[in-house]
Amino acid sequence: MTLNKHNPLSLKSWTLLEKKFEALAKKKIVDYFSEDANRTEKFSKQWESFYVDYSKNLLDEETLDLLVSMAEEAGLKQAITVYFGGAKINETENRAVLHTALRKLNNQPILVDEEDIGPKIEKLKNQMYDFADRVISGSWKGHSGKSIRHIVNIGIGGSDLGPVMVTEALEYYKNHLQITFVSNVEGDHVEEVIKTVDPETTLFVIVSKSFTTQETLSNANTLRKWFLKNAPESGIANHFVAVSTNQKKVTEFGIPEDNIFPMYDWVGGRFSLWSTVGISICLAVGPKHFDDLLLGAGKMDDHFQHTDFKDNIPVLLSLITVWYNNFWGVETEAIIPYSQYLKSLPAYLQQAIMESNGKGTDRNGDTIGYQTGNIIWGASGTNAQHAFFQLMHQGTKMIPADFIGFAKPLHSGNDHHDKLMSNFFAQTQALMQGKNAETVRGELKAEGKSEAQIERLLPFKVFEGNRPSNTLFIDQLSPRNLGSLIALYEHRIFVQGIVWNIFSYDQWGVELGKQLANNIYKDFDSGNIEHHDPSTQGLINHYKKFR
Repeated sequence: MTLNKHNPLSLKSWTLLEKKFEALAKKKIVDYFSEDANRTEKFSKQWESFYVDYSKNLLDEETLDLLVSMAEEAGLKQAITVYFGGAKINETENRAVLHTALRKLNNQPILVDEEDIGPKIEKLKNQMYDFADRVISGSWKGHSGKSIRHIVNIGIGGSDLGPVMVTEALEYYKNHLQITFVSNVEGDHVEEVIKTVDPETTLFVIVSKSFTTQETLSNANTLRKWFLKNAPESGIANHFVAVSTNQKKVTEFGIPEDNIFPMYDWVGGRFSLWSTVGISICLAVGPKHFDDLLLGAGKMDDHFQHTDFKDNIPVLLSLITVWYNNFWGVETEAIIPYSQYLKSLPAYLQQAIMESNGKGTDRNGDTIGYQTGNIIWGASGTNAQHAFFQLMHQGTKMIPADFIGFAKPLHSGNDHHDKLMSNFFAQTQALMQGKNAETVRGELKAEGKSEAQIERLLPFKVFEGNRPSNTLFIDQLSPRNLGSLIALYEHRIFVQGIVWNIFSYDQWGVELGKQLANNIYKDFDSGNIEHHDPSTQGLINHYKKFR
């Protein structure tokens, strides 16, 4: 089975939504609350330890019904079935999309090329857990007999961003192992890491599906060369492991077969933290917490797969994004976690969302005549309030935002959390309500300002409001809740891709830059650069002056 191919513009519900937008375009969010005393209850959902409030949006019940109808017309129900069932929905690469299989809650077989992948997943997970237990306990020794104290993860893209984000998010749950990530091909980056590591107590985890990725292999070879200046060749077996499908290349590097953790062809890089790519997460927090992470994701998978669309949190939030993107002409969306632990979540979601749905060709191979992937950005609150919230409150652009917060802190004994939560709630309130001229006038008058001063300041202190947001309010940051949160966003990506009729799981857009970079790299020493455009020729010549 394959995904339904359609043009969203031809869907009946799309046309009705265009008319609905025209009818609602001048309506304010506060008007919806004035008209319906039960709006908050109708536009919120409680699931497990998640409370999701989407009432502060520019839509009514009929709009939401039309959005759900659009998803149904686009074939979302069938798409979910083939997605979880292992069909090769990544058609341009002829691959299934089965990161969900890594955290499924039942033992029902999933067939890929007529093979049940369940036993293979379980075997590899047990291998990873056994390895993590040995390193954490100290029974895995370095070449000099000392236990491992430091893990260096060498990867890029999904082999870096996912593990970075999760290990930061779960810092409270970490053990004694220090975790460092090397990703950028920039030499200065890896040289700074070298300053911090001890060749006797450091384990290097090289994560590369092909074991040919330029950035990852450049860093790995630099670290290997440094290691061998301080340790015997035989020590590589004690200090280097690899996550890869290319066993030949890995063993040529000097890593023994027992130190190789295979990757799955049916797991895309940006969805791979649940697999052996997450080995650094497993080392950092231990197998029990890693298993809880998988459990939380599996719970969200179950909710997404089996819940009616009108009560389905990933579906509803995804369709609200489509509403703004395709009918309001909104291009960006902010992710604001009110937790410093989640400071890398916006960057992680940038890759997951923009690399997946940043497509201009539909599943028919035709050029798209409507907007697809939106631009994702953000930062942690309250830092963000002192950075870009000015634009969100009083700028000329509408920027829908997701606010993510936790009811209970991980550390007790201080009064910070009430202050954090007051800001968390206040910002969504301020974005929606704004501040009108009458209120501003009264405040300025109370401050003793003259009428002339009031008239001069008034325009600058008025807030238009009517800025939409969703609030994801979760009991506490735990491995399980984090797993559910990440999976929620993964399924939002899928729903949008189905509506927009695109392939969300290939990534051909990143290939061209890699190809050209390899050509330019060779030309630095060739002397023949005439085949490049004049601007690139000039840049290469200028660079050569400094080599």
